[in-house]
Formats: sequence, C-alpha cells, structure tokens
Amino acid sequence: VQLQASGGGLVQAGGSLRLSCAASGRTFSAYTMGWFRQAPGKEREFVTAISWYSGSTYYADSVKGRFTLSRDNAKNTVYLQMNTLKPEDTAVYYCAAATVRALRTVVEREDPRRYDYWGQGTLVTVSS
Repeated sequence: VQLQASGGGLVQAGGSLRLSCAASGRTFSAYTMGWFRQAPGKEREFVTAISWYSGSTYYADSVKGRFTLSRDNAKNTVYLQMNTLKPEDTAVYYCAAATVRALRTVVEREDPRRYDYWGQGTLVTVSS
C-alpha cells in the first residue's frame, strides 16, 4: 500500500487549501484514514480521520468548523478541505491508513501508532 499526499503550499491567513491523499496497492482496504500534522519542533498531532465504510468523520478541536474531510471510495482518495487557515496551521501534513481494524475510540483514532501506512507528507505554510 502506498499513500500519496498532495496539495500543500503557501497561503495567506484566512485562505484555503485542499489536500489529497491517494492510496494505491494491489488490494487496498482501510478501515480508517486520517491526517496528522507536525510543526517544527513539535510532536505529530492528530487533525482528522474518516471511517472508510461509514464515512463518519472526526476532528481535532483546533480544526473543527474549518476543516472538512471527505472520501471517494472509487478513487481510494481522501480530501482535506482546509478553510480559514491560520498561521498555527503551518506544518507538514501526513495522511495515514489503518488497515488492520477500525479505530473506534477517540484515543485510538488520535494515536499515530494505530496507523499502518503513511504518506510522505505535504507542507502547508500559512503566512500572517
């Protein structure tokens, strides 16, 4: 399984970006897909996740109401629409897939160790 993240870039505060994460592989099947981010000097933190089959979405409080995660099952792709971006959103964004089992609790979804595959990361820079 390979995850290819794209869509990062430089944007002014208040602007928008859309990240994509395309999954490929002989037989791709994920229970949960998520996005994490890591700012310089900080630990990787949970941003959002989606249940692949139900489409249920989950968000960190810091992005709730501004970010929207969606999926296209036919394309094995998830999309992260980021609106009203703030300088504190600046980070490398990583998509990840949990393929062994569904992540059913907040603790599980927000734990990067629960995800089996990771994309290469895409840089989002928000200028003030």
